[in-house]
Amino acid sequence: MRPMLIGAPAIEPVSLADAKSWLREDGVEEDELIQALIVAARMTLEAYTRRFFVTQSWRLVFDCWPASVASNATLRIPFAPFQSVTAIRVFDANDAPQTLNAATFRAPSSKEVGRISFTSTPPAPGRASDAIEIDFDVGYGSLASDAPQPLRQAILTLVAHWREHRGDSGDDALPKAVAQLAAPFRRERLL
Repeated sequence: MRPMLIGAPAIEPVSLADAKSWLREDGVEEDELIQALIVAARMTLEAYTRRFFVTQSWRLVFDCWPASVASNATLRIPFAPFQSVTAIRVFDANDAPQTLNAATFRAPSSKEVGRISFTSTPPAPGRASDAIEIDFDVGYGSLASDAPQPLRQAILTLVAHWREHRGDSGDDALPKAVAQLAAPFRRERLL
């Protein structure tokens, strides 16, 4: 399984104006830095919580169907919150993608990881590598306000910390206040 980002978030869960207000910054001289810190803080906290804060599109690429599909016709998508599957393509022996009909599977949205349940065994791929592509959307929603407020506050707190310290602390750990805000949303790795 190989994940690929195919559609980055259209917005950040924290706007530049919100961050500047939090930082008590009136000028425009550091706007580029603050915007970069917002993106870096979101990505850091997404990795820490193993959740995506705003809607983004991903693709999972498989060489063959995982054993779970053959045994119980279910495929687990280890991304959360899971919104929907947008396409499933299986490549045939001629390297042509065959898009599965949406009626052949069910993929309900979930605040946790996604799950695709097939109504019948999906077709076997016709090539040996990168033979199956599953496109899907994840995230709390497409609006900044869809991200839980504690996670938005964690981003602001991390932006302020990084701006204040500018890499001079030498400590790679998240600041305690940031970790405390994000902790209730953190998914533990089970596999």
